[in-house]
Amino acid sequence: MQISKQLSRISHGLLPLAELAARLYVAKVFGLAGYSKTRDWDMTLSMFAEEYRVPFLSDGIADSTSTAIAASLATGIELMGTTLLVLGLWRKSAASILFAFNIAAVVSYYHVINEMPVALNDHLEWGLLLALLSCLPTQVLSLDALWQKFKPKRDQV
Repeated sequence: MQISKQLSRISHGLLPLAELAARLYVAKVFGLAGYSKTRDWDMTLSMFAEEYRVPFLSDGIADSTSTAIAASLATGIELMGTTLLVLGLWRKSAASILFAFNIAAVVSYYHVINEMPVALNDHLEWGLLLALLSCLPTQVLSLDALWQKFKPKRDQV
């Protein structure tokens, strides 16, 4: 009985570190992807026009405007989502948006990654981590926790 309580206390103490590690790992993956898109915008536009099969682009024939919109949205989601994850700010929302984005990425690029089990496994791993981050309660190593600590209580307003 005593060992069970000690293990529970240890695991409870490690949860904030595990949650932070998951946030940083997923943020690194999506952040680097977003950053690489900004490094060579012409290549990014080319990839969205010719390689990715983005669901809302018109029947696989992408005009320059819809391609630019899709590329901008993808880059913005990756960069803003990762920033919010690193800070632990609106973590559940950021993780949920990146979770949906991860699904869209698999759908858009499935014709290529379906032949690469490692790539599919990576997306599955990221999706599982993002699902957990969407569901876990707020942990102490985040701006969300700081906000909860100092925000006024409803009855004090």
